[in-house]
Amino acid sequence: MLNTTANPLSLRTVCMRVFSYSGLMVLWGILASSVQAAGLPDFTELVKDNEAAVVNISTVGEAPSRMNRRGPRNDQLEEFFRRFGPPQQRENQPRLRPRSLGSGFIIESDGYILTNNHVVDGAEKIMVRLSNREEYEAELVGTDARSDLALLKVSADKRLPALTIGDSDELEVGEWVLAIGSPFGFDYSVTAGIVSAKGRSLSNPQTGNYVPFIQTDVAINPGNSGGPLFNLDGEVVGINSQIYSNSGGFMGVSFAIPIEMAVDVVKQLKDKGRVSRGWLGVEILEVSRDLALSYGLERPRGALVARVMEGSPAADAGLQEEDIIVEFNGQDIERSGELPQYVGRAPVGEPSRLTVVRSGKKKKLSVTIGELPDQAGLTRGPKQSSQDNKIGLTVRDLSEQTMEQLGIDGGVEVVAARGLAGEAGLMPRDVILRMRTKPVVDSEALDDIIADVKPGSIVPVLVLRQQRRIFLTLKVPEDD
Repeated sequence: MLNTTANPLSLRTVCMRVFSYSGLMVLWGILASSVQAAGLPDFTELVKDNEAAVVNISTVGEAPSRMNRRGPRNDQLEEFFRRFGPPQQRENQPRLRPRSLGSGFIIESDGYILTNNHVVDGAEKIMVRLSNREEYEAELVGTDARSDLALLKVSADKRLPALTIGDSDELEVGEWVLAIGSPFGFDYSVTAGIVSAKGRSLSNPQTGNYVPFIQTDVAINPGNSGGPLFNLDGEVVGINSQIYSNSGGFMGVSFAIPIEMAVDVVKQLKDKGRVSRGWLGVEILEVSRDLALSYGLERPRGALVARVMEGSPAADAGLQEEDIIVEFNGQDIERSGELPQYVGRAPVGEPSRLTVVRSGKKKKLSVTIGELPDQAGLTRGPKQSSQDNKIGLTVRDLSEQTMEQLGIDGGVEVVAARGLAGEAGLMPRDVILRMRTKPVVDSEALDDIIADVKPGSIVPVLVLRQQRRIFLTLKVPEDD
């Protein structure tokens, strides 16, 4: 009897437990979906509150050169960092009325508008269209090519909607951001993503690397250029400026100019119509692992000084070639690209503090920052004489005329590089300036330096290659 009574009860109990478990799982699924949905931001109110202050910009006149963005395909910068322009634009083809060249946004209700310099560069007439389709002809207040920013002004008979300026320094990697712009001429398109990285340095021969870009995965395409990048509070934290692309379209990597830099540029353009930027007067290079070991650093960091320009603030402060700058005004320098950003924002004419590593020891210097001048290119001249040495180098001395043209006091040109020299990456037409922290004034000095190289050592070599200074490392094997 006991067994007969127990079996139905066990079955019912099992069934109840199964249904209870199933219900619990359904409830858990609903809750999980709700939590996941709650974690995604809703941008609708942000867009409604701010889209009226975003504008479309077009120009009348010959289309700008865009800093030769469609130049030789062997130039990595031109290949990957393409400025935004209409996809149908072709080189050397005048455009009398190009449409939807870019975006911009109103920063002050009396008509000041911020956009990218390359959007309006070379324009004879600039037209601004608001979201309500009102159009105004804009006055160009000023531009700054190095930061790729331009300030416009329109005259309206009413107060215009303006955006709230935020603080890009407070942005965190992984934080949601949103862009509004006119990609491919589709006005007031909204795209969203996250901050992928901060402080990106994008070296550019025309503009330098003075902008610590915000990298995002927000979909940015031709026409978004100059538009605002928002945080979730509806504050502008950046100006969309560049994309990383093999095709010219969005590939998941976009770059925006931090709003702090833009605010400083706007102030200077309004006050004096131009932007002055701090200048140290050095050429710098990244510190590789081998270079760090050869200079006595525990790890790669800092900016390696490849050249100190004559008469520059750096020269006056006693900075030397092969110094490694590891700190500027209390800011640690981890990568060389960070230094120009800090120097560019430093007050001109005021002292700044440097910490350098020289001969394995830290040294503090005070330097009075100058104003960044325009830079001229260098040309090469004829060579003379030749000399062989034991590490596989064939070199020739430089003439006085060549050294003057290159802006150097001495050096030797590489004619051929074999053996250890070839393994180090030395190439014909390289000009060797320093080796083992010593100046190479001529081929005789080079031989003296090489004669003192010890087996098993790593020898830094400063080279001038195609008007750029680079460091190579010569690894001398141990004796058998």
